Amino acid sequence: MKDILILGAGKSSSVLIDVLVEDASHNDWHIHVADAQPGVAESKTGSRDRTSAYFIDLENGDQLNQLVDLADIVISMLPPSMHNMVALSCLQNKKHFLNASYLTPELQKMDEEARSLELSFICEMGLDPGIDHMSAMEIIDDIKTKGGVVTSFRSHCGGLISPESDDSPWHYKISWNPRNIVMAGRDGATFLEQNQVAHLDYEDLFDPERIVEIPGMGPYAWYPNRDSTPYQQKYALEEVSTFIRTTLRHPDFCRGWNKIVEYKLTDETTIYDTTGMSIRKFVSEHFSTIGLPVPDRSTMDETVYKQLKWLGFDSDEIINRGQSSAADILQWMVETKLGLKPGDRDMIIMLHEIGYTLEGESKKINSCLVIKGKDSIHTAMAETVGLPLASAATHILNGNIRRRGVFIPIYADVYKQVLPDLEKQGISFTTSEE
Repeated sequence: MKDILILGAGKSSSVLIDVLVEDASHNDWHIHVADAQPGVAESKTGSRDRTSAYFIDLENGDQLNQLVDLADIVISMLPPSMHNMVALSCLQNKKHFLNASYLTPELQKMDEEARSLELSFICEMGLDPGIDHMSAMEIIDDIKTKGGVVTSFRSHCGGLISPESDDSPWHYKISWNPRNIVMAGRDGATFLEQNQVAHLDYEDLFDPERIVEIPGMGPYAWYPNRDSTPYQQKYALEEVSTFIRTTLRHPDFCRGWNKIVEYKLTDETTIYDTTGMSIRKFVSEHFSTIGLPVPDRSTMDETVYKQLKWLGFDSDEIINRGQSSAADILQWMVETKLGLKPGDRDMIIMLHEIGYTLEGESKKINSCLVIKGKDSIHTAMAETVGLPLASAATHILNGNIRRRGVFIPIYADVYKQVLPDLEKQGISFTTSEE
């Protein structure tokens, strides 16, 4: 019997847990699920056969090592800052390691030891990053096999709200870590455009006029995602003139978030005592702190006015969150007002725009994925994050993925195993060529 340990049983783990548990009997697995919140792991495993649930104190290294030692492979769904600790335990206990987060320099330093121990440490095996890498590399490798040369690369992805569940002026609801939503883009973005490395500061990132047309879905705004440039080399696309990875949002979301940034509502430096403080009082104090007048309807774009009103900026609701930054308070407001309701469906959109030349002729491939969730628990986000991890774990355990060391899923021997599994689960792209 093989043992799989899943650390973290939050929003993005539900589909991962369900799929692995469903396959456990057939594959002779036992699924161990641990979470730092009491009762959460138990709520995800229930009384199902071949499962065990645990409460884990993440500051207790001995407990972590004991759990890791139970497993053949560990899937970390914990916050990114905790992956390093888990990966070190996997090295110590000689266990394979998977996560859906960005590969960090600290994890990359484990490559040589992981290779020597014949271990697979796969990072960025989720949606974005993850499915984006695999689906893009499949196209890029096919172009190169035919003798083509890739000249431009744009990859867009967004976790969005499905139109039938879109009932707010933000045209957005939360389907993943709310802190990441609030803090997105804080470091600006770097990318390659027309042979020039460009950088956008945080204040310039959320431009609602940067539009891409999504087949069958209409126009969406995009903003550059982090630093795209390292992936140009990883994708072996040194010859391209444009290389951009982006995040998709409804144009009105970017319009509103532009103002959120301008109003410094994601600031973490100034601390407010929110005990007995109303949202209205916080807004007054915050704008006084940043030296701006409190905006009113007469001075605001009507869409932005409706968005801030929706979040409750003119409300007398009491915050009572203790010592909090503006970012903390904003996160609480966003979670309260923009959470998925039970019947809501989220939506994932991914679009690759890849320009290339073949036999002297310029061509372009558009490859698009649109996935909608079933409800607020079985979300498209959980599906597209969880299924690649489940597939990769399966193929490592059955010996189909033999690549060792620390890496991301840009290699054919990895994506040729995982992408067909995703297609069987309905995660497939529609591709057109110009």
